[in-house]
Amino acid sequence: MRLLVHHQKTMTSYSSNFLLVPIPEYPVLDCVPNKTVKIVVLGASHVGKTALIVRFLTKRFIGDYEANTGALYSRKISIDGEQVSLQVQDTPCVALQDDAEGLYCQEQINRSIYWADGYVLVFSITDDSSYRTIQPLYQHVRKIHPRGNIPVILVGNKSDLLRARQVPTSEGEALAQELGGVYFEASARENHEGVQNAFLHLCQDVSRALGSSNGEKRRGLHLVRPKSPNMQDLKRRFKQVLSSKVKSATTL
Repeated sequence: MRLLVHHQKTMTSYSSNFLLVPIPEYPVLDCVPNKTVKIVVLGASHVGKTALIVRFLTKRFIGDYEANTGALYSRKISIDGEQVSLQVQDTPCVALQDDAEGLYCQEQINRSIYWADGYVLVFSITDDSSYRTIQPLYQHVRKIHPRGNIPVILVGNKSDLLRARQVPTSEGEALAQELGGVYFEASARENHEGVQNAFLHLCQDVSRALGSSNGEKRRGLHLVRPKSPNMQDLKRRFKQVLSSKVKSATTL
């Protein structure tokens, strides 16, 4: 099977009428962290990768996004009592093609996989094809990182849509065990706590792995970082969507 990257706009399947409002940034920690945790979020289209990231970082759910060009989000957080710098890399979506051979990812995704210390593999419990993307995607990650254990979690998003479920919980748990990770079912729309638990679990695994590396740091490829944390970018998006909704309302 072949893994192709799509460039269309990444959207969740939830209503686009959700009202978006600006959000405050979290307070900046006083001291400068001496450890950086880098994680990348990977998965098929329409599984809610960006929605999960935004939910984790801001506690808010938004349903409309600009085309996903691979934004890098940066935060300072506390893990096991230690202050660390967290970087979360969003990625374009991927899709399986049954009539093709081999595995293909665009260079941007390959660079993100090489760069990261931990991996969030996302599928939608309402879309079996997105679930079937996970295994070859993980194998692709292992080709880039063939040696040693890699911190990974499997997230079945859209757990609020139980009537549309196509992937049983047992299958998610079995696949996560096969990949050497932990399975979480979450809802970016309905439950911030579930999303937070999943991301913090991976952050703890990565932080502990970095702490046990005896100062050895894996060499990664350089990714161009935004000039400032992406909270400002999110606020800009909120204002754009609000403005468009106001204009639409005045024309009705």
